[in-house]
Amino acid sequence: MKEYSYYGFNEFIICAGYKQHVIKEWFADYFIHSSDVTFDYSHGKNEMTVHNTNIEPWRVTVVDTGLNTMTGGRIKRIQKYIGDETFMLTYGDGVCDVDISKLVEFHKKHGKIATLTAVLQEQQKGVLDIGGDNAVKSFREKNMSDGVPINAGYMVLQPEIFDYITDDRTVFEKEPLEKLVEQGELMSYTHRGFWQCMDNAREKLMLERMLETNTAPWKTW
Repeated sequence: MKEYSYYGFNEFIICAGYKQHVIKEWFADYFIHSSDVTFDYSHGKNEMTVHNTNIEPWRVTVVDTGLNTMTGGRIKRIQKYIGDETFMLTYGDGVCDVDISKLVEFHKKHGKIATLTAVLQEQQKGVLDIGGDNAVKSFREKNMSDGVPINAGYMVLQPEIFDYITDDRTVFEKEPLEKLVEQGELMSYTHRGFWQCMDNAREKLMLERMLETNTAPWKTW
């Protein structure tokens, strides 16, 4: 959210589910936790004075989209909050230093329903060249040229996307995106910079260390 705010986007809708109440409580306390406050009980009242605050100019809507709802269903449930506007969609488990302004500009120019950001996923092991006799002919370490493009999770969508989603059981990455591909309505914005998901404890520690040492490429704020 801080990354989006850096590019001037300050209105957010969070598709919550598991422990959604914790997310709501975090935002409910965010103003107080980010401010200098005086609590005055001296006159038998509970008076609060805010002296200074460091919060962002955000408007945040947290929506309980269900505990077991699939990804497409969660998007469908926020339709009434989106209305007829173009909107961006981002997964909550990946960080990226993509230029969001350029991504939006790219989307506006091609005029299609959807744009996803594509990054190259590195191979996880060394690369082997194996001959017909099963002998290893060459070996080298992985590099970016061995990778395949994957969806980085930074998407721009037109409101027509809601017509491609049936109900809570719809997986966004299946029927909706596949149908967009068939119709030529899905475009790819290639990003050659940093992207990293957080799928396990090792990746969590790595990303936290990058923030702590001020070496996080996605930290634009």
